[in-house]
Order: sequence, then structure tokens, then C-alpha cells
Amino acid sequence: QVQLVESGGGLVQAGGSLRLSCAASGRTFSRYAMGWFRQAPGKEREIVAAISSAGEESTYYGDFVKGRFTISRDNAKSTVYLQMNSLKPEDTAFYYCAAKQALFSTTYYRNGNDYTYWGQGTQVTVSS
Repeated sequence: QVQLVESGGGLVQAGGSLRLSCAASGRTFSRYAMGWFRQAPGKEREIVAAISSAGEESTYYGDFVKGRFTISRDNAKSTVYLQMNSLKPEDTAFYYCAAKQALFSTTYYRNGNDYTYWGQGTQVTVSS
């Protein structure tokens, strides 16, 4: 079992930055590929970013990110981060982190259905 707890959400003005954190329980965090997803009211859940268990060498970003966000992980702290810069009002959503035990260290997963564990989420609101 893996428990995930997100933090770092909040209200920010357009153009501002936020850093989301997702702390994982358990001793095998380094075996898990991680992902950040978001869901806005009335919209489907979408992938924000994903990272392999090996780390920043293998990452994926949703098309809308366009260089504004960075996913990273610290296996020693069992934590994955999402640094979000140049935030836009359309980034307003509930952000979730997810974990999946990876088959290969360089594999990331883009589909939410692939993930086994989910956090409770954190709200990000960007004002115009």
C-alpha cells in the first residue's frame, strides 16, 4: 500500500508560481513511477506530468504545459514535486498525484487508468 498526500496548492495571480508536493508513504517509493493529473469542474481529468522511477531522465508533460512546469522527485524523501511557473487562469483545477509500481525504471505512464494509488488532491486557483 502506498499513501499519497499532496500539498502546496492555493490561490495565485496569473503569472505567478506554485510548487506542489506529493509525499508518499512506504519504503519502496523508488520503485514507483509517479504522475500529476488535474481536473477542472466540468472537464475530464488530464495528465499534467509524469516521471519514471529513475527520475528526471524520463519525463512526460501534457501539451498545455509548454515548458512552464517541471516534475521532479526526491527518492530519499519519498516525494514528487511539480513546479508550476507562469500560471494561467486556465490552470485552475484540482491537482492529484498518482503512483504506479513501474515495470522498468525508465517507464512513465500517461494514462490515469494505469495508476494504482491516488492522493486526495490539492486545489490550485489562478486569478486573472
